[in-house]
Amino acid sequence: MIVNSGSAKWEGGLKDGKGALSTRSGVLSNQPYGFNTRFEGLPGTNPEELIGAAHAACFSMALSALLQEEGITNVRIETSSEIGLAKEGDGFAIKTAHLNTTISGVGDKAVIEECARKAEKGCPVSKLLNAEVTMDVTVV
Repeated sequence: MIVNSGSAKWEGGLKDGKGALSTRSGVLSNQPYGFNTRFEGLPGTNPEELIGAAHAACFSMALSALLQEEGITNVRIETSSEIGLAKEGDGFAIKTAHLNTTISGVGDKAVIEECARKAEKGCPVSKLLNAEVTMDVTVV
């Protein structure tokens, strides 16, 4: 099993507190985050943004593997993932993850779209999310 990790520190209350998050690789090192970056749209990162980036990356890699298996060449994939956080009971829950992907490659467009649909449900991050995962596909 491959294991990677991230970590976070938090000091203070929910609204007045501040946190910092890091990744094992060091790509993120003590990156600040807080209530204002998560719920008020101020500059900075937040967990949903990071999940979206991870989801887009995971999906794109899974799709590239499927396209390669189908003999699709000269592949280019650009993907974003919008993570929807909504109020649930006394707290919040991630309820949606919407992939938006544009794919180009040499091969049958129907096969490319079929591979995208498989990757949408089959990438490890999609499997991890306890949310409705949807997708818009553009094949160029």
